Amino acid sequence: MWNWRLSIGFALTGVLLAADPPRRPADAPAGEWQLTYSPISHLLDNNDNFSRDDRFLAVDTRDTVGGGIGGGTTIMKVSVTTGLENLIYAPYNVVVSTTGSAPGLGAVSYNPQADEVVFIHGPLPSETPRLGFYGTTNRRGGVVPADGSGDLKGFLDYRDVTSTVTPPGAHRGGTHRHEYAPASTRIGFTYDDLLLTTYARTIGMLVPHERAPGGVTHYAVLLLNMAPTNQAQPGQIERAADDSWIGAKALMRGFIGRVKEEDGTYKNSLFVVDIPENVDVTSAFSGSTTEYPRPPAGVRTRRLTRTEASGIVRGSYDGTRIAYYATSPEGSRQVYVIPSNGSDDAADPALRPVQATRLPAGATGGVRWHPSGNSIAVLSEGGVAVTCVKPGPLFGNTVWITTHGTGVPAAEALVWSHNGMILAFNRRVPTWDSTGKLVKDFGNNDFRQIFLVWFPDDNYNGVIDSIE
Repeated sequence: MWNWRLSIGFALTGVLLAADPPRRPADAPAGEWQLTYSPISHLLDNNDNFSRDDRFLAVDTRDTVGGGIGGGTTIMKVSVTTGLENLIYAPYNVVVSTTGSAPGLGAVSYNPQADEVVFIHGPLPSETPRLGFYGTTNRRGGVVPADGSGDLKGFLDYRDVTSTVTPPGAHRGGTHRHEYAPASTRIGFTYDDLLLTTYARTIGMLVPHERAPGGVTHYAVLLLNMAPTNQAQPGQIERAADDSWIGAKALMRGFIGRVKEEDGTYKNSLFVVDIPENVDVTSAFSGSTTEYPRPPAGVRTRRLTRTEASGIVRGSYDGTRIAYYATSPEGSRQVYVIPSNGSDDAADPALRPVQATRLPAGATGGVRWHPSGNSIAVLSEGGVAVTCVKPGPLFGNTVWITTHGTGVPAAEALVWSHNGMILAFNRRVPTWDSTGKLVKDFGNNDFRQIFLVWFPDDNYNGVIDSIE
């Protein structure tokens, strides 16, 4: 164990200056710029990292003193306008070793309705004799105010791995990628079970509830009827992940499901779970030592593609469309867009997916929607490209907004601000300490730094200016 105040001497001090949400100035730079420079890993991790007013970005610091989320020891926020860094959360004691780590912190997202963040939180070191060390089946969602007080507000979900019948609203494993809905109190998550390990990763939802168990604030339910690995019947799903909310009210959750076909083969396809607004989460079954959890009554799963699909899938803010990855006729990975009520075998062509990007080197990840729904941003060739997806003659037009190509450090973990004016992403670039020495992270790689780029959209209609 050690005191973070001693081991993480790089933590910057000072109070962040008050600032208005970022607005694109008339003389805004045409390309990207580097926001952070300190010898810390500033990982955005494909989450919702912008604060509700777009002034700050939340990051985890995994790979700074230890590898992976288990080696993550702090949660930080960075001012978008000044680059100043402040600690949000740093447990007094942490353990990072080859035999086990605690608590393990990572995958942070801002609450879009409050000044607080949620992130993966494993057991505290004092809890490890009873709960064990951090692992994918041993973690919960921790919530901390983003005001710098450093206090753990509490946990969203209750974990119980000792009961024969899991208490209603609890889970028996680990939650991950906690995602607030933009205009709802629902929080989505991915899930790994500890008790029945023949079941692979799946997806779930947390909702505030007076009957939440164990003194937590939220009631946890899984959203799918899952089949054990290699035991599915045709049409059954045995793994679900790469999920996100489709629409601000969180009535749909899109995901990539591994489904068994009629011929006995398996395929990764795009699915949507429909969740009624008035769903009774207490009708779910939280499982037992012999039975896997089941979703609440009224939840319905729809398959949208019979062709291979991959994610992380992303839905437009209005919930009408979903962006995902699939293989184009030319054999490259591209972004496709499909109506959220559509299918690739729909009789109506308007309900079928449409190829949005035609990137020469294909899409490597990071697809994000502009709030208007008129554009998507995606990673390719180490950079960021923006494609118009507004129906009409401009659909499919793509413009590079950052450097890209051979020799460029790969852009990662793309995220778009709530007001649509700025995009943030990571690059691994050379970093120097206060003495001028070139330093590396725990894995002997360049540190992940945050880069920003303005979205060139002077009339704020969600379509890049140069193609209009």
